[in-house]
Amino acid sequence: MMSRRRGFTLIELLVVIAIIALLLSILMPAMRKVKEQANMIKCMANLKQWNMIFALYLQENDGKFFSGDSSGGANDGFWWIAQMQPKEQSRIQNDLWFCPKTKGTRQEASGSVNQKTSIFTAWGIFTGSNITPDGIAGSYGINGWTLGVPATGAALSEGRTRAWHWRSPQVKEAAYIPLMAEALRFDLWPLENQAPAASEEAEWSGTNHMARTCINRHIGHLNVAMCDFSARKVGLKELYTLKWHRNFNTRGQWTQAGGVTGEAWPDWIRPFKDY
Repeated sequence: MMSRRRGFTLIELLVVIAIIALLLSILMPAMRKVKEQANMIKCMANLKQWNMIFALYLQENDGKFFSGDSSGGANDGFWWIAQMQPKEQSRIQNDLWFCPKTKGTRQEASGSVNQKTSIFTAWGIFTGSNITPDGIAGSYGINGWTLGVPATGAALSEGRTRAWHWRSPQVKEAAYIPLMAEALRFDLWPLENQAPAASEEAEWSGTNHMARTCINRHIGHLNVAMCDFSARKVGLKELYTLKWHRNFNTRGQWTQAGGVTGEAWPDWIRPFKDY
């Protein structure tokens, strides 16, 4: 006599489901960590490629960095992208502009502003004089203090000081001078007294240049290319210890050496490592 095949009881099914749920709860954080590491590596690879682009430009221009679009006679570093080759400018032809975590752009191709922005939104899309018709957009910004603005001339906008510009990577502090970093703008002029954004999603507001790069893209870190053409992972609070411009105090008020306390940091950045 053949025995009847026995199926799972409800309790057995619930036990199996519970085991699967437990395994997923253990595996998911590990999988997210692996995915984040892959994003970090790809993002850093982009910056290493940018280092090569900058090195080639310097080679062809007497070791001097970009000075900006001179069509208006300013040479103040603004629109430095205009001095790049059209293919390098293009958001379509040059995917090195984008961190793999990028989702959408701040400004749509139609010119309207995207209201659903976050720290993972790319700046752009920009077009204009001496800019590729494809438009420019991206996830990275140059340290504006590296740009080759003339040593003398009219006062620069936003209180920038001409003497603070590096103009060339041929300086002893090169390994600690940011060249390009993940950012919400294609150019940055950070100052040591500029606080992080009050909330994690508020970095788009105002003209706080440090807040434009102090963004939580990679769990308390972001990638930065340095003037010695290296690229590395940098802690968000560590940004205040880098030598952004010639007069930047790397022991300023937002560093441990400068006496910063945990309570001074906005809630979103407070748990991350101090420097």
